[in-house]
Amino acid sequence: MNQLNFSKLFQPKTGILGLLFILMLTACDRLESIPYTPEHTPESWLNHQPFQQVKIGNLSFILVQPSSSIIVYSLGIICLVFGISFLKRNKRQISKKWWGVALVLWGIGALLAGTSYQAFSYEIKCAGREFCTWTSWWEVFYVLFSAASIDAMMLALVHSSIQTKQKKIFTNYVISKTILYASIVLIGAFIANKFLISFELLLLVSTPSILVFFVINFKQYKKNKTPLEKKLIHTWIILALVIGVYYIYLLLGFTEVLFQKGYWFSANDVLHIGLIGWILFIGIILKPAIKDNVS
Repeated sequence: MNQLNFSKLFQPKTGILGLLFILMLTACDRLESIPYTPEHTPESWLNHQPFQQVKIGNLSFILVQPSSSIIVYSLGIICLVFGISFLKRNKRQISKKWWGVALVLWGIGALLAGTSYQAFSYEIKCAGREFCTWTSWWEVFYVLFSAASIDAMMLALVHSSIQTKQKKIFTNYVISKTILYASIVLIGAFIANKFLISFELLLLVSTPSILVFFVINFKQYKKNKTPLEKKLIHTWIILALVIGVYYIYLLLGFTEVLFQKGYWFSANDVLHIGLIGWILFIGIILKPAIKDNVS
C-alpha cells in the first residue's frame, strides 16, 4: 500500500469505512483463533450431521444440514415478507413501522444464522483448515441483528402500549441498550472473547426485554381490556412456549438419538418451525390489531 492510498483512509469520506475494513480484517484472524469445543477436524465436522456435495457447473461446495437450511431460510424469507408488508401498509402507525423493522431485522438474522450455523458452516468454518473454527462474522452480525430486532419490538410497544409521558424514557432506554450491546459484541469480536459474541449473551440480554413486553401488555390489558393487548400477550406466550419446547428437545438429546437412527430433525429445526408459526401469528393475527396509543 503506498503512502497516498494509506492517507486516504483517514480522509472524512473514506477514512471511517477504510479503517473499519482494516479492523474487520484484523478481527477475522482473531475470530478464527477461537477453537471449536470439542475440537473438530473438517472430517469429524461432517460425521455428526448430514451433508450434501453440490456441484453447479465449475462451482463445488458442501451443503450442511440441507433440510435444516431450507427451514431456517424459509423463516428468514417469511420474516422479510411480513416485515416489508408492515412497512408498506402501516396506515401511518409508528408502531406498525417498528414491527416492520423488527421483522426485517429478524429475517436478516435468520438468513445469516442459516448460512453460518447450517448451510455453509463447513465452507466458512472448516474448509482448508486443520481444525474448524468456533464462529465467524456471519454469526457476529446474526446476534447484532437479532438483538436489534428485539429492541425494535420494544420501540413498537412504546408507541402502542406506553402512555405518552413515558415514551421518551423507554425510547432512551432502548437506544442506550442497543448501542451498549452492539459495542460489547464488537469489542468481543475484536478481542476474540467467546462469551461476548455468544448466543448465550444474546439470550441474557433479550430475555429481560421479552419479560418486560409481557408485563407491560398484561398491565395494559387488565386496565383497558383491548384486543391489541390480549393479542400481544398471546404473542409473548407463544414465543415463550417455542423457546421452552426447543430447550426440552435440546436437553433430552433427541437430535443425536434420531441421527443415530438415520433421521435428522434437530433442536434448531424445532425452534425455527416454531418461530415460523410465531411470525405467521404476528403477520396474520396481530397485525390488524396494531395501532398507536395516543393517550
